[in-house]
Amino acid sequence: MPGIDECLLEAMRLPGARGAALVDWTSGLALGTVGDAPGDDHETTAAEAAELARLAAEHGAFTAGDDTDGRPPVEDVIISNRDSYHLLRFVVTSFDSSVFLHLWLGREDGNLALARIRLGEMADRLVLG
Repeated sequence: MPGIDECLLEAMRLPGARGAALVDWTSGLALGTVGDAPGDDHETTAAEAAELARLAAEHGAFTAGDDTDGRPPVEDVIISNRDSYHLLRFVVTSFDSSVFLHLWLGREDGNLALARIRLGEMADRLVLG
């Protein structure tokens, strides 16, 4: 089972990967980063991505319902823009499940479907603590 560094390095091997981070969505802090960040600032990117994650996870319109079985209420969030994708994948943890993987993927050479599948697999195997 990979830890944070191994997981982020594995994410960077995905086609089109520009940068990756593990972020705590309650505090907005990056727990680990690798590669580039939009605007060359991982901490700002983590804080801004955490706002989106918090919005999706805390508002009923975006969740699967009340019965989450200890899992985050949302699996992932995908943001697309003109030249890239941002994929936020929530991670199940033994504590409060308030972390997510953030992958910044180039649109031209990235494969969003593959990245979503692989990031989900990575999130399931990730060992925290």
